[in-house]
Amino acid sequence: MVKKADGSVKVLGLKSEVEQGDTLVSEKNTYARIVFIDNSEITLRPGTTFKIEAFAYESGKPDADSASFSLIQGGLRSLTGLLGKRNKEKFQLKTPTATIGIRGTTFVAQYVPGGLSGLPAPASLQPGLHVSVLDGMIVLSNPGGSMNFSAGQFGFTSSLQQPPLMVPSNPALKFSPPPVFTMAPQSPTASSAPKAQAVDCEVR
Repeated sequence: MVKKADGSVKVLGLKSEVEQGDTLVSEKNTYARIVFIDNSEITLRPGTTFKIEAFAYESGKPDADSASFSLIQGGLRSLTGLLGKRNKEKFQLKTPTATIGIRGTTFVAQYVPGGLSGLPAPASLQPGLHVSVLDGMIVLSNPGGSMNFSAGQFGFTSSLQQPPLMVPSNPALKFSPPPVFTMAPQSPTASSAPKAQAVDCEVR
């Protein structure tokens, strides 16, 4: 479902349109894929709360690019599109413990509410932000410090004060969306592209 900026709530279906200011909540056993007009996509795992703070993209106006999101709880997979490739610094994913920036990439992030310190246990996810980089590079930043993570690496931070840490192996971070969500979205065309702040949302 989606919570609008005016407080209204509606249930999303296949090809529903959402926009900046919307907060999306994926229910139990439900994955949702958001496909943006720059051909980027964010797939939400079940039990996730995610807000589109700002999004703007027009092919001829790179200076106006904007992509700012908040992962309040739960997990997601992010695939960079045209905006992230030409203006990497314009993308940010905020979480309660750190902000994620990109360097042209595909990554998985999961925020577990809580606040324990130290590295996550291998059998389960401790409270905090966990990341896995599938392609490219990301940077985790918070008041405690910042660290780059490349493809094949895992990271963790438990609070705003704890610097991001490199995790030697996968701390049981899993992301298994339906097979249909592994297919690349179709490229938008000039005749069919929606308005700059709109996105398409697929729900399974």
